[in-house]
Amino acid sequence: MIIEPKVRGFICTTSHPEGCKENVRKQIAYIKNHPKCNGPKKVLVIGASTGYGLASRIASTYGCDAATIGVIFDKPASGSRTATAGWYNTAAFETFAAKDGYYAKTINGDAFSMETKQQTIDLIKQDLGQIDFVVYSLAAPKRTTADGTTYTSVLKCTGEDFVNTTVDLKTKEIVEVTVPKATEQEIHDTIKVMGGEDWKDWMTALNEAGVLAENTVTVAYSYIGPELTYPMYHKGTLGAAKAHLLKTAQEMTKEFSNINAYVSVNKALVTQASAAIPVVPLYIAVLYRIMEKKQIHENAIEQIERMYQEKLFVDTPVLDETGQIRMDDWELREDVQSEIKAFWDKLYAHEIPDFSYIDEYWVAFRQLFGFDLPNVDYSKDVDPNVAIPSIQD
Repeated sequence: MIIEPKVRGFICTTSHPEGCKENVRKQIAYIKNHPKCNGPKKVLVIGASTGYGLASRIASTYGCDAATIGVIFDKPASGSRTATAGWYNTAAFETFAAKDGYYAKTINGDAFSMETKQQTIDLIKQDLGQIDFVVYSLAAPKRTTADGTTYTSVLKCTGEDFVNTTVDLKTKEIVEVTVPKATEQEIHDTIKVMGGEDWKDWMTALNEAGVLAENTVTVAYSYIGPELTYPMYHKGTLGAAKAHLLKTAQEMTKEFSNINAYVSVNKALVTQASAAIPVVPLYIAVLYRIMEKKQIHENAIEQIERMYQEKLFVDTPVLDETGQIRMDDWELREDVQSEIKAFWDKLYAHEIPDFSYIDEYWVAFRQLFGFDLPNVDYSKDVDPNVAIPSIQD
């Protein structure tokens, strides 16, 4: 079949197997072209199919010569419906890894469930014995806990309603957006989904099962952003969840003698999750343009490679005053943020004539799903049914 992008709002309902494979190939090539890292050798990546999780799996494999187990929650193709991008990414990664002689197996299931945790533990015991690095990279809208309660996260403020001027990325019209204030219950539920509770559940289960090596390192990914986006993110419901994530890292490092837990605050990226946050997509579109002009833009694989080499797998991890790794250091540079402020000042005055950065945003968005990539023939008939080698139907 000929597969084309079908975008509804900020959701792409199709993905391209060859495009996703090319995405993975390019990330692998990037790591292969950099020096090896003195990092982990047996790695678990929870949330391994896209974004920072996928980049971490690739960097661990090709940068550290590590065996990896990935946990994903993705759907294979069915009839005329394509598989998810994460499914195609994982299939491509496993195929490349096997060809290059690396161990790579994947578990497809709800990472929040005890069933998936136990399945992962059993696989570690069977194949690896113990692991020495755990990446926690989940972004989910809902979480069902062991008692059967389902919590739903929301993208809202925790102070007053927030009103800002932005650009509708579909129509390119300057509009006013209002982000409502969350209730206490909504804040609580978002922390339950996006905070550190499940991360700690994973580390506790792994530790009690005896599958963690001495001095195991674990990292979870976070975002703070500039003051411009504070009301929606850093001081919003997601920010409350990320504060809980940091608190959890500190708790685990104290409570477990064999675990060193870190939070890495990463740079803003075009993702399906970030696309849904008001104002943030426009901020990212402008940020990309400015950072590319200054030659300091990093995508996920570039950022993870720098984190491994310069900040995490070094003699002493490089942390800020709060104990976090800061991979957003280039994003928050004064010269970058001053240009973004100047842009927003013009936006408030309705003086933005050039919207080409929005077209660039949509290209980056579609590339997440394997579209708009060079070296891929999208007119070619392709089979959407692609198997992940380690997953048996």
